[in-house]
Amino acid sequence: MRVNFTVNGRRQEADDVWEGESLLYVLRERLGLPGSKNACEQGECGSCTVRLDGVPVCSCLVAAGQVEGRDVVTVEGLAEFAKQREEHGHGGACGGKGGVSLDTAKQWQARPADSQTGEGVELSTIQQAFIDAGAVQCGFCTPGLLVQADALLEENPSPSDQDIREALSGNLCRCTGYEKILDAVRLAAARQTEAV
Repeated sequence: MRVNFTVNGRRQEADDVWEGESLLYVLRERLGLPGSKNACEQGECGSCTVRLDGVPVCSCLVAAGQVEGRDVVTVEGLAEFAKQREEHGHGGACGGKGGVSLDTAKQWQARPADSQTGEGVELSTIQQAFIDAGAVQCGFCTPGLLVQADALLEENPSPSDQDIREALSGNLCRCTGYEKILDAVRLAAARQTEAV
């Protein structure tokens, strides 16, 4: 089958997709977006987290055919997603809806300086906070954590430690011990509050 959908603000088409093929496989192997990681393939680790119509999902559990006509944001498009969200007046919370509307997302336009991999784009607040707080070690879990943390901060710009722990509970990390990850989310929240 052929699947047409939007990935990181760009219309994409994947051909010869078989019924059981996961969104994760299509993103990594067919579209060349390796940011989302393939770890457990059971929706347990969160390494493959992407946003589907604004909602974080484990892309290993989403059949590729389910994304027909929908919008996907991967870690490669996270900075542009955050920038577009700010430009459309969704800097912090979106009224608790957990994402921008599909119509808004479809209006995004890729800029000529952007690359498909996100290179050459200024990092989002959460991405920079992960670097500044030292929350990245091996980096395997980082893409999923970034996508999930971005969704949390969109919905709740001033999360408590319990909110952060709960939001990231589906994302496993074997390296950091989580404290630096929590620090990064706190730092990003503080920076977003200062910017407003």
